[in-house]
Amino acid sequence: MSIRTRLPRRSVASLVVTAVALVAFTGCSAPDDNASTIVETTTRIAGAGVVGIERDTATACATPTPLDGGLAPDSTHPVTHTLGETQVPADPQRIVVLDPAALDTVCALGLWERVVGAATVEGESPQPAYLGSGISEIPGVGPVGAPDLDLIAQAAPDLILGSSPASDGLYEGLEAIAPTVFAGSDPVYWKAQFQVAAGALGRTEAAAASLEQYQEEAAQTGLDIDATQTQASVVSFGTDSLTISGPASFAGQVLTDAGVRRPHYQRLEESATEEISEDDLSKAEGDLIYVGFDGPEAQEHGTEVMRSEGWEDLEAATDNRVFAVDNSIWKGNGLVAARAIVGDLRESLNAYVS
Repeated sequence: MSIRTRLPRRSVASLVVTAVALVAFTGCSAPDDNASTIVETTTRIAGAGVVGIERDTATACATPTPLDGGLAPDSTHPVTHTLGETQVPADPQRIVVLDPAALDTVCALGLWERVVGAATVEGESPQPAYLGSGISEIPGVGPVGAPDLDLIAQAAPDLILGSSPASDGLYEGLEAIAPTVFAGSDPVYWKAQFQVAAGALGRTEAAAASLEQYQEEAAQTGLDIDATQTQASVVSFGTDSLTISGPASFAGQVLTDAGVRRPHYQRLEESATEEISEDDLSKAEGDLIYVGFDGPEAQEHGTEVMRSEGWEDLEAATDNRVFAVDNSIWKGNGLVAARAIVGDLRESLNAYVS
């Protein structure tokens, strides 16, 4: 029996009006020679060509964006978020972030150098490699899901920014340290959540312009690569599962923004993702397949499946049109990640694994 991830009801963050786009991104960090992720350690995984090996992270983050015109730098203003309304500094100078989505937003708006502490992720780098090597040097405040209140307090932030509380009671503990905003964590509503987080940073105008520019860039990329002529499948392996991503998923939305078509079985209407049986891989089929892995064990599992007769019989596999992608990006949540997917599409949508 397949398992569906139901679309949740809209949160406060999802009700924010969203424009759709992206600022000109210029250097927040030098390229990181050690920024390899699971799928970026080789050019092939079970016959799939790896996308993004030479990703240039030096241009991932924007240059600093301006404060909203109606805000005075030394003032405060209210921000409505998933846990209510919080009075925050108009132009925060010392920011602690609690997860990659919040860090993506700070990066997208060019304020990453104001981050004095960030919750860390598992892997070779303490932060997602696609955000750049400079980001990885930010002091840690405990892991995502279990931030250390003492370390956060020592960082002396004037704003704490996250997506969702990792545990009951955490919000109250954080609020005792500094104004805290949670923008929401469901990637289905990533554009609205970006605007909420931008409001906490005093940069709703820059965020709207950034989203608009992203939308234009995605659409132009789609035209350049003739995206409407390809039905792209998006699948992800867990340690013992295989999931397809529909149009409402994070990657699915970016593909739609670029005009990429989806296979019939992946045009999900009641869910963002759906787990499928590995005994019948027909729902994984497409003109081209993008495949990701949720960690090293998931890659081992995925490699086994991708070497099976059922997988090798898929037309995309037969045509050498299977590409491995970075799940920290394709299953991410944020403007910088969305722009990275657009770059991956430009590199691979019309390509064949040679």
